[in-house]
Amino acid sequence: MRRERYASRRGILKLGAGLAGLGLLPAACIGAGSPPWRGANLIATPDAPLGSPACERSLRHLRDLGGNAVALIPFLWQSGPNDPHIVLGDAVSLDQLRAGIRQARGLGLKVLVKPHVWVPQTWAGAIEFSDAADQAEWLRRYRALLLDLAGLAQEEGADALALGTELRGVSDDPAWTAIIADVRGRFRGTVTYVAHWDGELDRLPFRILLDIPSISLYPPLGDDDAGLVGRIEALAAALAGQGPLWIGELGLRSAAGGQAKPWESPEERDAHPDADVQARVLDHWLTALNRQGLRDVLLWRWFSDPDAGGPQDTDFTLQGKPAEAVMKRHFRR
Repeated sequence: MRRERYASRRGILKLGAGLAGLGLLPAACIGAGSPPWRGANLIATPDAPLGSPACERSLRHLRDLGGNAVALIPFLWQSGPNDPHIVLGDAVSLDQLRAGIRQARGLGLKVLVKPHVWVPQTWAGAIEFSDAADQAEWLRRYRALLLDLAGLAQEEGADALALGTELRGVSDDPAWTAIIADVRGRFRGTVTYVAHWDGELDRLPFRILLDIPSISLYPPLGDDDAGLVGRIEALAAALAGQGPLWIGELGLRSAAGGQAKPWESPEERDAHPDADVQARVLDHWLTALNRQGLRDVLLWRWFSDPDAGGPQDTDFTLQGKPAEAVMKRHFRR
């Protein structure tokens, strides 16, 4: 899956400003006295669909490493960034999502239902409309899909629901206020939205309506290890100044040079395997975030296939790599 982030580094530094309204959130008390969300974003594979015995083995392993939460990802789909005809994708059916929520909850894991929009050859942040009527139609269709997910999440006892993930080209539309009200009519759990790391949270007009905001976290970290720890510590400190916040995604490939553009997928750049760089960077991030009190973290990513990953894999998954030991050390504290 592509993890494109075409944006400047400057935006992440701006995240520290403009969050005065966050203190108005009733969600400032969310999770008080309860364990933080520590886990991963789960991607269902065709050979290990949600609810299958193979998926259960994968989730058990995540739990054994100290994970107490999982984000289940139903994919929505549209043919291009300006196509208003968004539909539910075929990667995860509603029945499979229902089975996945039941399975994860049965294992004692907290569940976030976190829809992603799949746009071929690009990413959700590229969705943008020059025609107001097209944007209105896209929002109408997206609302209907989201309400279906909200109702299912409520029926199955999911703990949280993301309104969307990195929809930065359409997240400033006033229609979101009504959409959120409709979602709350269907779902009584925690409502969040996963903003793109490069400044979307600053521009999010409905942030005050969320129970807790979330971000995806993939800022560039330089071409080598020189100054790596200092950069991560500075970014974590900037995030901590924003009030309550979930890290909805954090990751990088286990590939040489993966820290330079952590969003970069294997389809974008061939690289030799380097599981150590993935483990090292995640260790620095988790240490810095924990020091700043940002302990709600869902790593990117984990597959439903329990045999995914391994030392020669150059994708984001943490499975079968030294990053597993990093997870265990931090998550089981």
